Amino acid sequence: MQSARRHADTHKTQVIGQGDVKSDINVTPLVDVCLVLLIIFMVVTPLLQSGVPVLLPETNNPEKYPEGQKQVKVAVQEDGKMFIGQDWIPTKAELIKRMDDMLKADPQKEVVIKADRRLKYKDVREVMKALNEAGFSKVGLITTKKGAS
Repeated sequence: MQSARRHADTHKTQVIGQGDVKSDINVTPLVDVCLVLLIIFMVVTPLLQSGVPVLLPETNNPEKYPEGQKQVKVAVQEDGKMFIGQDWIPTKAELIKRMDDMLKADPQKEVVIKADRRLKYKDVREVMKALNEAGFSKVGLITTKKGAS
């Protein structure tokens, strides 16, 4: 009889009430997954700069302006090379022609310039003039917040 009691003691189940089931959510795997995703986003986000990489000028309070499908980025590197997106543009005449064609295809296009901070302002102004000749009256400049880079 004592062996029967020992056997019964080892197979006890926890009964909370009549037909109640105790269910606890184990949040440890959820927290682990969230932390891994957070780390991935923290590492990948700085690498998401679209277009040609340039050192952007710094300002105290840059305006936040959302990127959109209608936006065309014209990048100007330190050595004066110009790019539309990832495409190298050899001359200002070619820039004017390509931008004029874009504007004719979609009049809602917006232009922003990513100019290297080491460029002289006159070089950036020349690009602005070329874009104005192509028909774009509003041109934006992309900057970064001081101390962010």
